[in-house]
Amino acid sequence: MTRPMNRADRLILAPGAYQTYSIAQPRDTLVAAACEQVGCAAWRYGWASVIDESTALGQQQARYIRAESRRTHRESKRGDGLTVFRFESGQRCFAEHQTRPELYAVRDGDWRGNPTGRTRRHQRAADWVEDFGEHQLRLVDQHEKG
Repeated sequence: MTRPMNRADRLILAPGAYQTYSIAQPRDTLVAAACEQVGCAAWRYGWASVIDESTALGQQQARYIRAESRRTHRESKRGDGLTVFRFESGQRCFAEHQTRPELYAVRDGDWRGNPTGRTRRHQRAADWVEDFGEHQLRLVDQHEKG
């Protein structure tokens, strides 16, 4: 999906007087992600796993949950003999999540070009947001000074 560009109608200054803030996602690239990053419902609300311990697979699953999973849970038996493991919210579920990484960049110039060739990449979205906010404050200060 292509997003529309926001560009000034009347450009007064040369490209080097501008900075461009961008967020991009590389195509065809997936990285492992934490539950919180992908908005996992099990992480947010908790979940229950119903295990049939009368089977070899069920016994392996139950043993893993009890001894190795390192997740907080409550265990109960249903009337039909199945074991229910209820997991609290805020902990990693058992799914292997993937997401597309985001690249947070700031480069000199605008859509007409980058005369200095300088580009900075932020590792975290919060750093990119902070940089953008500080830049906006500098613009306000410059505007007020005339």
